[in-house]
Amino acid sequence: MTEKKAIRRALVSVYNKVGLVEIGAALHRSGVEILSTGSTAKTLQSAGIPVIPVEEYTGFPEMLGGRVKTLHPRIHGGLLADQSDPSHLEQLAEQGIATFDLVVINLYPFAQTLASGASFEECIEQIDIGGPSMLRGSAKNHKSVAVISDPSQYPLLMTALENGGFTHDQRLRLAMATYRTTAQYDATIATWLGDQTETASEWKAEVWTKSADLRYGENPHQAAALYTSAINTSVGIANARQLHGKEMSFNNYTDGDAALRAAYDHLNPCVAIIKHANPCGIAIADSIEEAHVNAHACDPVSAFGGVVAANRTVTKKMAEKLSEIFTEVVLAPGYESEALEILSRKPSIRILEVTGYQVPNVELRPISGGMLIQDTDLVNNSGDLATGWTQVSGEPVSSEVLKDLEFAWRSVRAVKSNAILLAKSGSSVGVGMGQVNRVDSARLAVSRAGQRAAGSVAASDAFFPFADGLQILLDAGVLAVVQPGGSVRDEEVIAAAVAANVAMFFTGVRHFSHA
Repeated sequence: MTEKKAIRRALVSVYNKVGLVEIGAALHRSGVEILSTGSTAKTLQSAGIPVIPVEEYTGFPEMLGGRVKTLHPRIHGGLLADQSDPSHLEQLAEQGIATFDLVVINLYPFAQTLASGASFEECIEQIDIGGPSMLRGSAKNHKSVAVISDPSQYPLLMTALENGGFTHDQRLRLAMATYRTTAQYDATIATWLGDQTETASEWKAEVWTKSADLRYGENPHQAAALYTSAINTSVGIANARQLHGKEMSFNNYTDGDAALRAAYDHLNPCVAIIKHANPCGIAIADSIEEAHVNAHACDPVSAFGGVVAANRTVTKKMAEKLSEIFTEVVLAPGYESEALEILSRKPSIRILEVTGYQVPNVELRPISGGMLIQDTDLVNNSGDLATGWTQVSGEPVSSEVLKDLEFAWRSVRAVKSNAILLAKSGSSVGVGMGQVNRVDSARLAVSRAGQRAAGSVAASDAFFPFADGLQILLDAGVLAVVQPGGSVRDEEVIAAAVAANVAMFFTGVRHFSHA
C-alpha cells in the first residue's frame, strides 16, 4: 500500500484557475504528458506549458457550447481501465487509447452561481456534466488513477511529483474526497430543483463538513464537533468570527444560538442573556447599553456565567458594564474598537462577531431513527404585532402597556415551555420556564419578579388550561396579559380576568419551545 505509482500522463480540466499554471509547470518539469480542455488548455499554453488539446486527441470537436468535449471513449477508456488487468490494456491498445495516471478537475461553480441570485437558466448552465463523470470514473478506478478534485489538494500533488507518485492509500483518500465533492454538488442541485417544484418536502439532502473539534459535548465524557453545511447558507453562530477568548464549547454554541434568536426577535436595540438555553433577561431600549443594563437587572444571579447577545454594535458603555460581570460568551454584529479592547482584557471571555445574522427558515431535530423538520417559529417582524390580537377582557390599554405586551410576546418565544414572562418598560422582570404545568411557571415568574410583578404585563406561550395559573398573575398585580387562547375553558379564564378588571388579549398563535 505504500508503493508509489508514477505519474506519466494527466488530464487537466478546471474551472477555478487558481494555482493552475504552477501545477502545470510542475507536471511539465516532471515529464508528464498533459491533455487539457478549452480555457484550461489556453491558460497553460499561454504560460508556455505544452498541452495536447482533448479535441486533437479524440478527433472530435468541442460542441454544444462546451456541453460536449470530454464525453468520449478515448477519454473515459483511459480513465476507467484497470492498469493491472492485461485484458483492459489489450482492449485499449486495440483502440489506440492511452491510460491516465492523474486527473485534475474542479467543477463549475453551481453553488456560488445559485447564491449570487442568478436566473434559472444561468444556474442550469452551471451544472457540470463532464467534470463529475470524469471525477467519479477516476475515483472508482483509484487503483490506477489519482484524482485531484480541489485546488486545496495541489500541495499534495506537488509533493507526489517530487516523491515519485501517489501511494495506494493516498489515491484512496483522494477518491473518498472526490465522491464527497460530487455528492455535495449533486445534493445542492437536487435540493435547488426540488425548490422549483411542489415536491421539495419529499426529499432532503444536506452535506455537513467538520469545521472544528470541540473540547467536549454537553458533558466532559461526550465527544463533539462543529459541522457546517454548504447548502444551508443562512448566516448564524456557526459562521461567526471569534475575536477573542477560549475555544467555544458545545454549550457555548447552543446557548449562543438561543441568545442570538432571542435578541433578533426584536426590532429595537435588544440584549438577551441566556443560561442553559433559557433567558435570564431580555430588554429593549433606545441604546444597546441601556438594553444590557435592563436585561441584566431581570435576574443578576442567574446571569453570572451567562451568554450575552446584542442585535446592535456593542458600544464602549455596554462593554464597561459587561466587563464587570462574569460572562462566558458575547455575540454581536460588531464592536466599537474601545469596546473590543475593554472586553479583551478578560482572558477567557469568548467574543464573537456575527454579521448578517439570519434566522433559518427551517429547524432540524434528530430523533432516534430519523429527523424531524419543521418551519421555524418566526415572530411577526412587522412593527405592530397587536393589530391581529383580540382583546377579550378589561378596558382599553395605554400605548405604553401595549408596547410592553408586544415586547413580552416577542420575548416569551425564547423561553422553554411551559413559559410565562413578566415585563415592564421594555424589560423582562420575571421568567418562569420549563415547568411541567403552567401554574408552576406562573409561580416561578412571579417569585423571580418579586415586587416588580405589580404593574407588569404577562405573556404566556400557550393558553391557560384553567384559571388557576392566570389567577397567580392577577394576584401579583399584573396589569395585562397576552396569550394564544383556544382552551376549552377560555370562558372560565376570561371570567377571572374580567373579575380582576385586567385586560387580556388572545393572539391565536402559540409559541411552544421544547428543545
